Amino acid sequence: MVLRLSAEDHSRIRDAVAAAEARTHVHLAAWVVPASDRYLLYPLLWGAVAALGAGGIVAGAWPQLPLREGFALEGIVFVALSLLLDWWPLRLRIVPRHIRRHHAQTLARREFAARILASGERKGGVLFFVSLGERYAEILADRDVHARVGAAVWNKIVADYIAAARGGRLTDGIISAIEACSSVLSG
Repeated sequence: MVLRLSAEDHSRIRDAVAAAEARTHVHLAAWVVPASDRYLLYPLLWGAVAALGAGGIVAGAWPQLPLREGFALEGIVFVALSLLLDWWPLRLRIVPRHIRRHHAQTLARREFAARILASGERKGGVLFFVSLGERYAEILADRDVHARVGAAVWNKIVADYIAAARGGRLTDGIISAIEACSSVLSG
């Protein structure tokens, strides 16, 4: 299942961020992306592995098969499987979990640097990052804010968001997380 937010959902999230920033005077950003990477290599990689495997099986089972037909079979398997695995939900499933997590973490840190650290508008900043395709969420805070609040509080907010998202309340979960960040920062 591919998760998406509507224009109304994005608007509600923007309004929640604006309200939270007004209450806390801390730069707060919520960044929701459809996916952290396109993972274009994986359909081709799995298609190539399957084609080579099919060629090996055919060569072992039917040694009298002409080489030209064996290569044609490998080509057909490669193209068919690569095209099939290029379908987005399947593509995400064939990427190893640790790689999806790494890509999401990397993008979260890049967005934190671009949206919080580089903004220079206010002192302090927090990014609530969600990558829908990888089903990944994280809160990143600058050094001062993180020292004041602590990792346990951020982890609780993310855990509450994940519970809401699993319950089908994706946008409400994001807004609740933003409000929780706001209450922690204003207290």
